[in-house]
Amino acid sequence: MKALSIAATGMIAQQLNVEVISNNIANMNTTGFKRQRAEFQDLLYQNIERVGAASSDAGTITPTGIQVGVGVKTGGIYRITEQGSVVGTENPLDLAINGSGYFRITLPSGDDAYTRAGAFQLGPTGEIVTLEGFTVATTLPCSGNAIQIPPTMTNMKIASDGTISSPTEGQIAKIGVVTLADTSKLKKIGNNMFIAEAPSIPATDFNIIQGMTESSNVQPVLEITRMISVSRSYISTSKLMDKLAEAQLKAINTLAKVS
Repeated sequence: MKALSIAATGMIAQQLNVEVISNNIANMNTTGFKRQRAEFQDLLYQNIERVGAASSDAGTITPTGIQVGVGVKTGGIYRITEQGSVVGTENPLDLAINGSGYFRITLPSGDDAYTRAGAFQLGPTGEIVTLEGFTVATTLPCSGNAIQIPPTMTNMKIASDGTISSPTEGQIAKIGVVTLADTSKLKKIGNNMFIAEAPSIPATDFNIIQGMTESSNVQPVLEITRMISVSRSYISTSKLMDKLAEAQLKAINTLAKVS
């Protein structure tokens, strides 16, 4: 019975939808998190009778044909990169990007990673690092270039363009904020970070706000509403499969009695 397999694809699709929504809700308090949305497409259709096929010896043709769908599949999971709200903190190294761009992070391998989560700290040797200890890089395009803060530096100020300075030390460095040629090719690697196949260039359309971080752009009410809708679809498909299985069993019993 093809209807069972068709209904099964619907349940699998809705299960994935629930997983995406659950991940959004779980990260509603994750700094710099960008919510995602699953999109689906119908599967290839089975052509039982083609449009324009001859339907009689008199030369009549079929005007519409007969196509039967075989279910649904995942088309993609999109990341929604709209700006999250900014919240104040008591850490002068906490930074929020207002506008486009990502902080450039240097991984232990020397490769670049990117993040919107600006919850930074000082490392044991004075570098500005992420909560996992990865180095925050400067605007220079090559890997590395850690930002070293002198131990004598006081009243540190970080300007809207990322320039770090103090009255006693002057300008020290500039926080690396870059834009990417194609954000659709960003790949999550955990710890609020991405890697990208596309090249990066220094960003221009942004402002850094010191003492603040960007919140997740997850909208709890919207996600819960979507979860309720998806759950209803899942339950409806599940009931359909139960009815189909019941009908199949009756058909088998009827054939057994006839034989």
